[in-house]
Amino acid sequence: MQQALHALDAHNWRIDSWHDKPARQQASYPDQQALADTLSQLNQLPPLVTSWEINTLRQELALAQQGKRFILQGGDCSENFHECTSPVITNRLKVLLQMSLVLTHGLEMPVVRVGRFAGQYAKPRSSDIETRGDVSLPSYRGDLVNGPEFTPESRIPDPRRLLRGHARSALTMNFVRALVDGGFADLHHPEYWNLNWLEHSPLAKEFQRIADDIEQSIRFMETVTGKTAGTLRRTDFYTSHEALHLHYEQAMTRQVPRVDGWHNLSAHFPWIGMRTAELDGAHVEFFRGIRNPIAIKIGPGMSSDWLRGLLEVLDPGREAGRITLIHRMGAKHIAEHLPALIRTVKSTDHAVTWVCDPMHGNTESTAQGIKTRRFENIQSELEQAFDLHADCGSILGGVHLELTGEDVTECTGGARALSDTDLQRAYKSTVDPRLNYEQAIELAMLIVRKHQQIAAAN
Repeated sequence: MQQALHALDAHNWRIDSWHDKPARQQASYPDQQALADTLSQLNQLPPLVTSWEINTLRQELALAQQGKRFILQGGDCSENFHECTSPVITNRLKVLLQMSLVLTHGLEMPVVRVGRFAGQYAKPRSSDIETRGDVSLPSYRGDLVNGPEFTPESRIPDPRRLLRGHARSALTMNFVRALVDGGFADLHHPEYWNLNWLEHSPLAKEFQRIADDIEQSIRFMETVTGKTAGTLRRTDFYTSHEALHLHYEQAMTRQVPRVDGWHNLSAHFPWIGMRTAELDGAHVEFFRGIRNPIAIKIGPGMSSDWLRGLLEVLDPGREAGRITLIHRMGAKHIAEHLPALIRTVKSTDHAVTWVCDPMHGNTESTAQGIKTRRFENIQSELEQAFDLHADCGSILGGVHLELTGEDVTECTGGARALSDTDLQRAYKSTVDPRLNYEQAIELAMLIVRKHQQIAAAN
């Protein structure tokens, strides 16, 4: 019934109707015929995800709206082609697993794991042009479009990169699925309990205690029932990315036999950024016609009328699990702006899943011009988000983080109190600073503590 309602409301939508709207943040390809040829090839390639996986995720998100699931969405700010390697993918998967272990244990509810991977190859930019000294070139828009090297050859948008992006997304998804199906997420698997990366951390003892508690619980259950905890051996992972490059997203959007509507099969969970969320814009037009659950990033500039309009356009059928709102206000502004938006949604009959992104609103530059985020600000925004939702009678259903499984130094603070000086030691991001594995685990522990405080107070 809900699918039929959606199809009816989107009856005047076409897969290319976004071409009739102003499209922001799109690459300017000098060779349009090469782009057309590439898109034709891309349209014939196999999808990266399936419609039934997408529908399962929508059901999980609907449960998060009710406080019965917690969403952990995390990964790199922007994937790079050269980092499509087994160690990078394995470490990324491992830190998400270990964070979800902490959250599942502490929140006492299932965690929905959504990776910012297998497609996060395009990035919005504040300017179309980057200038260094007397030289001006097109801005780097992610590996899906051009290269980060500051040379004329690298910065020319190349449509062949769309095929490379699809190939690397497929390789990533294939490896993730192989790891999961092969027992990498098994709570009995020795690789899962490899804590060498945490052995020098102040958090090591607490994390080991959590791991031991869970292992003892599993052994007890197996002893009592006489059965192996088989259901704990496999963990589902979903993929997400900002659906920024509309030509690419259109080529990956397909009709599925015996299923109504169109599904964007480049990812389970695409999102719209604030910079492309205009009501009359191309991205909103594209998103209103796809059947995926979708997310919208909302910041301090989001007005109540704007938000109300987005909900009406993108969720005309009032479908549970359809809309996720990812707020990214900044620690200094969240108390001023978030409550009004929560009240706006509560005044409608739309059900939404609320997720906090405490990263993007807290970006700053050091005296040396290095872009960073301070852990105390990230923690502050997240803790305020829990309090504000509780005060408004709402549910914070998840967290959205930029993180990596690598030993980088891009965000300051945390258990080891990284300073501005430490940033120069292992700063690898070409776009935005990410939490390293230790800071990510610490944040998971802080989420648990805050959630337990809220629950005790109520």
